[in-house]
Amino acid sequence: MREGTAHLLAVVDKLTDEDLRGPSALPDWTCAHVVGHVARNAEALHRLATWACTGVETPMYADREQRAAEIERSATHPADRLRAELASTAEVLDEALHALNPAQWQAPVRSALGRAIPAAEVPWMRIREVWLHAVDLGAAMDDLPSGVVDLLLDDVSAALSAKDGCPSLTLHPTDRDRTWSLGGHSPRRTVTASAADLAGLLTGRVTVPDRTALPRWL
Repeated sequence: MREGTAHLLAVVDKLTDEDLRGPSALPDWTCAHVVGHVARNAEALHRLATWACTGVETPMYADREQRAAEIERSATHPADRLRAELASTAEVLDEALHALNPAQWQAPVRSALGRAIPAAEVPWMRIREVWLHAVDLGAAMDDLPSGVVDLLLDDVSAALSAKDGCPSLTLHPTDRDRTWSLGGHSPRRTVTASAADLAGLLTGRVTVPDRTALPRWL
């Protein structure tokens, strides 16, 4: 998580103020939207850390409308404020997670989608955010550490396989000694690419040859 935060901050530091107002790789979002979202995500995950620490229910967001409104407001902030909030909110979250004791790590909280999870999943939720949104700001999927790539393949393939309309595929990374399965048990088509590109395919960041339409991940 800390390595991904440092990577994201370095990517954002290379963006000019004009770049921040320009389009990101995400549809309808500027780079400022992405940076503001990641800062607000740190605050939302901090609320889960507070929930785990105190036992007082503190959801990530009141509802989807609150989340969307916070992102839109953040996107209008001056560039210096966006950069400062990205760094400061990440630091506050890191400190809150570092303070949790073993029992608190196992405390039940809820994701933004309402899924019951132990607080121990919060760092992984943040890892996904910082590494993938760095890609949305111009970094490469190849920048992701191999362990993060493999966890994304594990996580996202399982999530997509549970959704209606998911095709049956075998994901065959050219740089791994294993494969990942997607969808049901019907005859599978094999998609071959680097592990990073396959993770990019599953998360909507990369198009590989012969891509089959996939359900939305999140």
